[in-house]
Amino acid sequence: MKLLVTGGLGYIGSVVTHRLLDAGHEVEILDDLSTGHLDVLPDGVRLHQHDIHDVDQVLTRHAGFDGVLHLAGLISAGESVHHPDRYWDVNVTGSLRLLAAMRDASVPRLIFSSTGSMYAPKGMDTLTETDPIAPPGPYATTKYVTDLAITDHARAFGIAAASLRYFNAAGAAGRLGERHDPETHLIPLALHAAATGGTTRIFGEDYPTPDGTCVRDYIHVEDLATAHLLALQAVQPGRHEIYNLGNGNGYSTKEVLATVEQVTGTTLTIQVDPPRPGDAVVVVASADKAARELGWQPQHPDLTRIIGDAWAFHQHNTLSHPAIQ
Repeated sequence: MKLLVTGGLGYIGSVVTHRLLDAGHEVEILDDLSTGHLDVLPDGVRLHQHDIHDVDQVLTRHAGFDGVLHLAGLISAGESVHHPDRYWDVNVTGSLRLLAAMRDASVPRLIFSSTGSMYAPKGMDTLTETDPIAPPGPYATTKYVTDLAITDHARAFGIAAASLRYFNAAGAAGRLGERHDPETHLIPLALHAAATGGTTRIFGEDYPTPDGTCVRDYIHVEDLATAHLLALQAVQPGRHEIYNLGNGNGYSTKEVLATVEQVTGTTLTIQVDPPRPGDAVVVVASADKAARELGWQPQHPDLTRIIGDAWAFHQHNTLSHPAIQ
């Protein structure tokens, strides 16, 4: 198939792009380079350096695209609270422009990068696709609104679509890894601290969990990429399916930091700050639907493997890492 990957030079998008090429697909990338990196552009892949709002310049009726994998968007939950206008403009308006361009060009397939952070808290139980939605902030809200828009467009215009609700993407695939600026994710921040002797901040240690810290579901970025390929083959015209992607196991903040210490052979300096408003205590996915309908199973569920791959990327990454915030 001929496929357009929006955000294809970003963390997850770059891994997805390489996997699509390995599977024999023809791929083009749309990326405005606001957070993407040119050095991950595969040889021979055409880059359209456009804002997502201008996607209609690429998705034309004569371009012949068979599908879109939409990973372009703003991703910082904290930033979205202070700049909701940006998140609604890029994540919602940009996605609506994409859907309009797909309709006008008769592009039949869409795989959307959504989020598992939109669900209402459920204690220690795993979260399913039918659980109540209660977005904690603008980032999750914009992803949910886009999911709703995709459902309506699939029904009205026959698009075959799937939204993949990631939980916590982590790890690396060789030279493809996390390089956010500023970085907000726990694992790369802790690895940077391990490499530099800096301080790792955690938020709260009095939660009702075994060690008092929040619990999250970490999924290897290579496993996420596999899910995109499987979903691309499984989608059906006029239907929009939702799939949670996670390991089904949770790791606490302190367990993550202990694994970072084990992998890196260092002792972290940890600063405990007050809990952040809106942080869920436990967020763990049930990926039973993805297993049942896509045949998807995480191949790298072990936290040591996930952090080990991220550490290898960090050590070989020639670009400077963002400072601890």
